[in-house]
Amino acid sequence: MSRFGLVAFASSLDQIGPITKNVEDSAYVLQTIAAHDPFDSTSAEVDIPDYLSALTGDVQGLRIGVPKEMMGEGIHPEVKEKVTAALKLLEGMGAIVEEVTLPHTEYAVPSYYIIAPSEASSNLARYDGVRYGVRADNAENLIEMYRETRSQGFGPEVKRRIMLGTYALSSGYYDAYYKKAQQVRTLIKRDFDEAFAKYDVLISPTAPTTAFKIGEKVNDPLTMYLEDICTIPVNLAGIPAISVPCGFASNGLPVGLQIMGKAFDESTILRVAHAYEQSTEHHKARPEL
Repeated sequence: MSRFGLVAFASSLDQIGPITKNVEDSAYVLQTIAAHDPFDSTSAEVDIPDYLSALTGDVQGLRIGVPKEMMGEGIHPEVKEKVTAALKLLEGMGAIVEEVTLPHTEYAVPSYYIIAPSEASSNLARYDGVRYGVRADNAENLIEMYRETRSQGFGPEVKRRIMLGTYALSSGYYDAYYKKAQQVRTLIKRDFDEAFAKYDVLISPTAPTTAFKIGEKVNDPLTMYLEDICTIPVNLAGIPAISVPCGFASNGLPVGLQIMGKAFDESTILRVAHAYEQSTEHHKARPEL
């Protein structure tokens, strides 16, 4: 898929994907956007399958791995309960469900929050008020214009990530932080490669808890970052995944089921997601607001 037109945040991590009301719509949109784009040198030149033909509803004999690191400590009991119920349903439909280990998962969040801010620090340097973004008024010289533009144009979280990234890339720290994080990233990818040698898909919660209120974690960035524990490894490994609803917690908020697949094997992900969706009513339900 092309990234042409996106704001560059973290170049080795940036990706797009459709948000749709059901799996079939997701397959339709993916069919349209999945192709090589000459305007994006990073988009892969691979054959695009017929994604709609994958929506058979059949998971008989499909091998599903459940990473124990994504079902243990830190996962809310109600989230785990809903995901476990989804796995039992898939097992009842003929899938083979087994526990698997991704031993380097615990290092995913710290690695991501070195790699992503570092690349963001480099990419967002272009927003200096000259060619990109807002421009601060009444600056008396170029340096002041840069400073005021970035002070006014970036919010607290963006500034936090830029500062983290600039520090990690600074002289004397590059090897200790950014290079080391990339090495850990390779180990995380290797974990997935080994798991996919045995399993067709991996399944986990999408997030360890249900959604928190807007601004609730803004003063606790570490807790906010840990909410990404199940999705960040996927991004680091460069594999596709889909999130589908699998029920509601007692607070009335939805729980997400994450289905992960091999690189360029979106068809299998869609097949499993669609089969599960058609066997439940979760995608038709709406939370009470």
